[in-house]
Amino acid sequence: MNVFDVLKERGFIAQTTHEEPIRELLGKERTTFYIGFDPTADSLHIGHFLQLIVMRHMQQAGHRPIAVLGGGTAMVGDPTGKSDMRKMITREEINHNAQCFKRQMSRFIDFGDGRAIMLDNYDWLGNLNYIDFLRDIGVHFSVNRMLTADCFRTRLEKGLSFIEFNYMIMQGYDFLKLNQDYGCMLQLGGDDQWSNIIAGADLIRRVEGKEAYGMTFTLLTTSDGNKMGKTETGAIWIDEEKTTPYDFFQYWRNIDDADVERCLKLLTFLPLDEIAALAAMKDEEANRAKEVLAFEVTKLVHGEEKAAAAREAARALFGEGGLSASMPSGVIEESMLSEGFDILDAIVFAELAPSRGEARRIVLSGGIVMNGEKIDDFKLMIDASMFADGGLVLKRGKKKFFRIELGKLD
Repeated sequence: MNVFDVLKERGFIAQTTHEEPIRELLGKERTTFYIGFDPTADSLHIGHFLQLIVMRHMQQAGHRPIAVLGGGTAMVGDPTGKSDMRKMITREEINHNAQCFKRQMSRFIDFGDGRAIMLDNYDWLGNLNYIDFLRDIGVHFSVNRMLTADCFRTRLEKGLSFIEFNYMIMQGYDFLKLNQDYGCMLQLGGDDQWSNIIAGADLIRRVEGKEAYGMTFTLLTTSDGNKMGKTETGAIWIDEEKTTPYDFFQYWRNIDDADVERCLKLLTFLPLDEIAALAAMKDEEANRAKEVLAFEVTKLVHGEEKAAAAREAARALFGEGGLSASMPSGVIEESMLSEGFDILDAIVFAELAPSRGEARRIVLSGGIVMNGEKIDDFKLMIDASMFADGGLVLKRGKKKFFRIELGKLD
């Protein structure tokens, strides 16, 4: 089956520059395509993961991915979707983040024997001669047309810096460079990258006199249009040190019923008939479909063993057994109790709230349970008698748990 049809049937495709030529291209020959990832953090997040799923579908169909790490473009910052200029980060930070991205991507994409390529665009952007670049590349970009792009138009009222205005030109040059050096004919990306992608395809047409193509994918949003992959404590990260496998599993286990089918199509490789059967489950049965989604996505990101452990922990917490050793947990020394460790300290330590102020608000609203009992005293001091064999267990709402244990810190 043509991978274009697979992606369309599963709901990935948002926009294409030339739908029929792209479908024909992907159906008749091995095509080199690229997706860019600006390393502005030290881990990929769930939005990047959607792009990696696309890349894997394409690679499994015999096409060659190029993963471009934006070591150069990250120094400028993509204005897309931002109300203010991005924070400038150093070359050292970008290098560190890029190394983290490399390790994570290699778990999803096969880079062996030329089956995929990983490049850093700093290698060709870092030493450009500015005047030559303006004359050779900048001359092909219309300022009037650039200002109609969403990534710029939405920023004009608040202010758009000149450095950000260069981003589209740099990304367009990436596509041209990859076309010239690797025969790359297709750029893929999230739908928020549409303006940047068509700018690159247009640049190739102007400079090389040939067609190049672009295709964007639906952004990962909930059924009511909100961006998916965010929690009260921040983004859902691929790095298990930033988002534990348990918390990762729980995020997908607890999504709305209306989002289950779409996420199964976009974020797993389950056959569509199996997905249809899961999506047909209603009421209590729907929890089974959510658990399958959570397990499959966690298995892809963290491996089957950790996915199974997270599933077992979730089942234990929701009435299918005792408290599990896989529950998120942390250790404090008993000396901390004698120094004064109250319920607000415990809540913040457990990352059930970002601050003591927020922890106090949650306690006063009745949102904290400790060892099975609701807590309404925000001045409650924690002592050793509260630590049973399983530790001190805090629960926020219906879905967030944390076990604090007494012990020795390394």
